[in-house]
Amino acid sequence: MKKKQFLPLLAVILTLSSCASLSRYPGVGRIKEYTVCSSQLPAAFDGFRIGFASDFHYESKYKERHLKNTVRALQAQSPDILLLGGDYQEGCEYVVPLFAALADVKTPYGTYAVLGNNDYERCTDKIRKAMLQQDIRLLEHTGDTLWHNGEYIILCGTANPFDLRKNGLSPTAGLKEKDFVILLTHTPDYTEDADISHTDLALAGHTHGGQVTLFGWIVPKTGSKYGKRFLTGLNYNSQGIPVITTNGLGTSRLKMRTGARSEVVIVTLRRGDTPIE
Repeated sequence: MKKKQFLPLLAVILTLSSCASLSRYPGVGRIKEYTVCSSQLPAAFDGFRIGFASDFHYESKYKERHLKNTVRALQAQSPDILLLGGDYQEGCEYVVPLFAALADVKTPYGTYAVLGNNDYERCTDKIRKAMLQQDIRLLEHTGDTLWHNGEYIILCGTANPFDLRKNGLSPTAGLKEKDFVILLTHTPDYTEDADISHTDLALAGHTHGGQVTLFGWIVPKTGSKYGKRFLTGLNYNSQGIPVITTNGLGTSRLKMRTGARSEVVIVTLRRGDTPIE
């Protein structure tokens, strides 16, 4: 194929990869599912389902109709808990309607969240207030214990993970090795920058999967000091701890996605030694 013929075809492929959706919910490119198995998981939490959404950047390319579809997608998955990974807004006027909509996702264990770099740069107090009003529990270098049938797992969240001088000691540091611990943090870099011992699973966003890539082969901007190492999906830090990084939902700077499909993540926890799927 000649170069002049190839370039228009490439443009069409990139456009389709940016706009196409593998889910039934326009604005949510796909529902990405993982199964995480651990012998440390209490039997009471076998089958526990986590909904995870991050990087809304509301409103960017991600508009009100997309937010409604995200809520519908999460509701349809019936998670036991909803986790939010930060970078919620592209303007303070969008904060209240965003969290009001997300409050429609009802789960047995409620909704927990951390803040992203955008949220620490602007609208921080408004976000905290809106979360409080919607009973969304913000974890800033703290944790909560989730109980079921007399057994528990621990959920921790980081405060600003880019401020290592202040927050470099992980909120998991004082926990016990025997506990099953989930760490929620905005950037996957934190899982390498800090000692996150006692963590069994980390969830992060921030990278947008590159947002504009040639199918992950060429990634002009990863948003991570570690390049493509934690760009998207399941990876492991130097301690061997699994880190799931979501592509997120919205966009920043450029209002486009190419080769990095927007997504919500569903993680199912299983008791056992089967590898993560």
